Amino acid sequence: MDPAAEEARHLGLRFQRGFLAGRQLGAFPWAELEKKLKSSSDALLLLDILQKTILHPLCLKYPPSLKYRRCFISELIKKHESVATEPLDELYDVLADILNKEESTNCYKSYLLPTGDSVTLSETVAIISQGTTGLVTWDAALYLAEWAIENSAIFNNRTVLELGSGIGLTGIAICKTCNPKAYVFSDYHHCVLEQLRENIHLNGFVLESETENHTKMQSQSQRAEVMDLQGPKITVAELDWDSVAEEQLSELQADVVIAADVVYDPQITLSLIGVLQQLSISKTVGKPPEIYIAFTVRNPDTYHLFQTELDKVGIGWQVVPIHTKNLFLYDLHSNITLLKLLA
Repeated sequence: MDPAAEEARHLGLRFQRGFLAGRQLGAFPWAELEKKLKSSSDALLLLDILQKTILHPLCLKYPPSLKYRRCFISELIKKHESVATEPLDELYDVLADILNKEESTNCYKSYLLPTGDSVTLSETVAIISQGTTGLVTWDAALYLAEWAIENSAIFNNRTVLELGSGIGLTGIAICKTCNPKAYVFSDYHHCVLEQLRENIHLNGFVLESETENHTKMQSQSQRAEVMDLQGPKITVAELDWDSVAEEQLSELQADVVIAADVVYDPQITLSLIGVLQQLSISKTVGKPPEIYIAFTVRNPDTYHLFQTELDKVGIGWQVVPIHTKNLFLYDLHSNITLLKLLA
């Protein structure tokens, strides 16, 4: 492939990743697109971007919000009109189709995995909805998922407990790429748990409780086939950090505990410390679980409070080095830290 064609292909893939994941439109490489269009009157690049975004099979099945698609196609048309004299019918056909649709309260975002698979999530359009921030995917969850994929041996054939799973990005990515033996998603708000279960199903997984009910109705050979295909044992637990008992945490028998973007509020941080203290003294096969916490440092005081409270209860910590693969699009200028806790 000649350099110009390779550059165009790479540009198309950048638009694809950003669009499917619902990134802010201002973050797209519009200037590069305009420059490319000016150097060539060929409409193939725009048609390629259209196929990789709005007309992509994932988008057709699980579309982003209507407003998002409308703004995106409008921007594509604007870029085309700035360099071309002839309209491109395909762009206007897509716009007309979008204008004839009605907006939904939920939208979808899809994150492409290095395996060729993807994680598709149903999210609420509002950032804070129904009294919780757990109905959207935050940058630290993307960062933690990237790190997990790069360090999959930590999760391979082990039982993983995720605290504050939200709508499930990190856990679903790990279940699809890291081969855990079992994965326990957990959260507290009932709306988040409902959305989380929906997203687990959306990505082709069956919860352990559903598997048990289903296998009761199957023959022995059918049950064996299901066991081969179903992947990790997946459960969703309702965990209230203020009242969860040590016994409940011990029963989960976690080898690895992870959490993303759970350090943002002083009161919640103190509740989290209590859970981490209980986990650090629970033992699976004679040793406490490995614990990894990823978070965006928005307020240094909250971050320091978390470290101070860890020290108070005798939990050490170390900063995990930055990983090398950038699989997902998020704000690279965000101050995201990943800590490994040392019991």
